[in-house]
Amino acid sequence: MRRISVGVLGATGTVGQRFVELLDGHPWFELSAVVGSERTRGQRYGDAVRWHLGADVPAYARDMELLPSEPGLPCEVLFSALPSEQAGELEPPLAAEGYKVFSNASNYRMAPDVPLMVPYVNPEHLAAIPVQQERRGWQGFILTNPNCSAIPLAMALKPLQERFGVRRALASTMQAISGAGYPGVPSYDILGNVVPYIGGEEEKVETEPRKLLGSWNGDTFVQATVLLSAQCHRVPVRDGHLLAISVEIDGAPSETDVLAAWEEWTPAVLELGLPSTPERPLIYRAEPDRPQPGKDSMASDGMGAVLGRLRPCPILGWKFSALGHNTVLGAAGCSVLNAELYFACTEGAQVQSAEEGSPEREIV
Repeated sequence: MRRISVGVLGATGTVGQRFVELLDGHPWFELSAVVGSERTRGQRYGDAVRWHLGADVPAYARDMELLPSEPGLPCEVLFSALPSEQAGELEPPLAAEGYKVFSNASNYRMAPDVPLMVPYVNPEHLAAIPVQQERRGWQGFILTNPNCSAIPLAMALKPLQERFGVRRALASTMQAISGAGYPGVPSYDILGNVVPYIGGEEEKVETEPRKLLGSWNGDTFVQATVLLSAQCHRVPVRDGHLLAISVEIDGAPSETDVLAAWEEWTPAVLELGLPSTPERPLIYRAEPDRPQPGKDSMASDGMGAVLGRLRPCPILGWKFSALGHNTVLGAAGCSVLNAELYFACTEGAQVQSAEEGSPEREIV
């Protein structure tokens, strides 16, 4: 695979830092631009950032100069970690100029010509990009990844939808403080407490999985018919969003049937051998007290969803827990994986088969 130059918008923030971490040594992508605010432009990245991921800023990025967010950036791809109020203004001109923008912001997630993607769930939605470019007159494009709680929810429902059909689901989220960025929630408000409100979250969790589980008909996205209801809470956990989910499934499957649907689910994207795909993106833990954010959020290097506690629900049929790392799977990691999928499908990336000694195959 050719080396692809990439940049990070909002590089000093919580999700921006996760991009810088994940791109360190990436086999396809080479970080060539870090973009900051007016306050940090012109500074060394290592001087401007207040690093929250481990002990030190990755050495390869420390001396990079923070650039302004405007056309002329020395890269082909832009990973956007911008907050919504900035993304809505800055991302479209960059896409029009020709940049391939992979965005974490919510502004365009539900647009009828913008893919909202988790490659495990809906890789076929890439087909909307040429339509978006034609309609908007853009040389580049915007491709979004979903809300950080919507991702594990959609991943848990997708195998059930494929095998049985899903009618309704209730989800109550317990969301880590890192989802609020830095400095995030004041310690006085969150320590020893739970805040039962996160602005705009419930609407996202109720709508975005329906687009993820839906289809692209060549002109627009057709949402899945599953009905979703969400309640979202901020809890005193650093990383990892935990969801308590009840679901009504067609055909009254048994516990064995539901577990088999999850354990046998093999997303088509795994066949591509993308650098960020884990061996198993969906994991079920049989212990009665798992998954837990402190123990399981980094499962599959943070790129997998972890399920557990499947048991009967007297109202909808079945209930269970689901967990995803909110800044890896739920943000930067999903965005990097979306970019890997795009280039694998559009440039015929050469990947090595998992079977040792087998020849390379072309993915188109």
